Amino acid sequence: MAYQLYRSTTLGNSLQESLDELIQSQHITPQLALRVLLQFDKALNSALAQRVRNHVTFRGSLNTYRFCDSVWTFVLNDVEFSKVTELIKVGKVKIVAYDGKNTGTDTTE
Repeated sequence: MAYQLYRSTTLGNSLQESLDELIQSQHITPQLALRVLLQFDKALNSALAQRVRNHVTFRGSLNTYRFCDSVWTFVLNDVEFSKVTELIKVGKVKIVAYDGKNTGTDTTE
């Protein structure tokens, strides 16, 4: 599920490690840990959708692109990111994008 994209962040890794310790010490069940992770996914996606208001435009040369399992991957060369008064140039950028509209389904295993 692309919805779990932020679990590999520092915050997501810390949460998973803490949940693993609680499972090993038998303070919580694996099912409860999964529910906590699903709630983390929902909360983080919701917060980013509602609170982030910055806009950046970019342009560059498309090197490669791929579409697999509803996920787009783009690799661009000589990219320029611009914000109102700022311009940043980067040699190579990889962008991974997925359809956030399809993540609203609540599936628990």
